[in-house]
Amino acid sequence: MTNTVIQPDGWAPAKGYANGMLTRDGTLYVGGQIGWTADQKFETHDFIGQMEQALRNILDVVHAAGGRAEDITRLTWFVINKKEYVARQREVGGVYRRVLGRHFPAMSMLVVAGLVEDEALLEIEATAHIEVAE
Repeated sequence: MTNTVIQPDGWAPAKGYANGMLTRDGTLYVGGQIGWTADQKFETHDFIGQMEQALRNILDVVHAAGGRAEDITRLTWFVINKKEYVARQREVGGVYRRVLGRHFPAMSMLVVAGLVEDEALLEIEATAHIEVAE
């Protein structure tokens, strides 16, 4: 088996990158996901709404690779507004648990000056480990 590109069904094609890459040993690298839908449209310009969509996008990639939320081992968050993130911690926690449950992988957060998509308020990338059938 070689590395496999993971693209959830019904998603607009990624241009110049892969949404997910599954390695032979079952490591899944999920490319940075932002708060747009499968057809690459932003339905909200609210931090919490975009965060929920980005987490759902990650979960869609994990599911497309045959995994589940509990297989996620790492999340790296890139946010453009630290103050908003801190001020909305309670909402962040509630949405996180609604999407990923009470599974808390290793996480890092970086505050960045901007993201490639101007409408994006955050980007989250993930690593997961999916059991590979022998």
